[in-house]
Amino acid sequence: MRETPVVIDGPVGQLEALYLENKGLDNGQPRGIALICHPNPVQGGTMLNKVVSTLQRTARDAGLITLRFNYRGVGASEGTHDMGTGEVDDAQAAAEWLRAKHPELPLTLFGFSFGGFVAASLGGRLEVKGEQLKHLFMIAAAVTRLNGYDLLPVNCPLTLIQPETDEVIDPQAVYDWSSKLERPHELLKVAECGHFFHGKLTDLKDLILPRLSN
Repeated sequence: MRETPVVIDGPVGQLEALYLENKGLDNGQPRGIALICHPNPVQGGTMLNKVVSTLQRTARDAGLITLRFNYRGVGASEGTHDMGTGEVDDAQAAAEWLRAKHPELPLTLFGFSFGGFVAASLGGRLEVKGEQLKHLFMIAAAVTRLNGYDLLPVNCPLTLIQPETDEVIDPQAVYDWSSKLERPHELLKVAECGHFFHGKLTDLKDLILPRLSN
């Protein structure tokens, strides 16, 4: 199964995206939909990042329809990035596009690095609008960008995955944030692993796949 390039109407122009119309496991019905948010554009983050690609393949292998997209100002997406609410607005447009195509399927959100902030903020917005999320995965997430825990969705499972030797996101900051987070969640630490999961992408998939299968 190959992803199809699509164009989504975003808040400040068209957004470039890749969409996979998954037939589901053993060509049955797809089990859900997944939106994947990429890392910091200022540091070269795009939807083609290898961690994002791993997340997409993992969701695909679990029988989910997937969508990944470039924020404003990245790749062929129009506009200029603002490193904040603008990217969350873009993610919301992508989620609404995906939801319109599959109104009956549960939504899982993935976010890597800066995308963890985006996915978490989007999850909070969608929940306020009445969306019941299936799961939120925050991988090596930029948690310090989340200024208040009220941004987070509170009614879906939350999984934090943090490399123990992350050179971009301070692992201790994530551990401290997790310890203060009052909503139920799980924190999974990946030993001897840097921010971009060099040599550890299979470990990442092995952590996520069973959590998508229940």
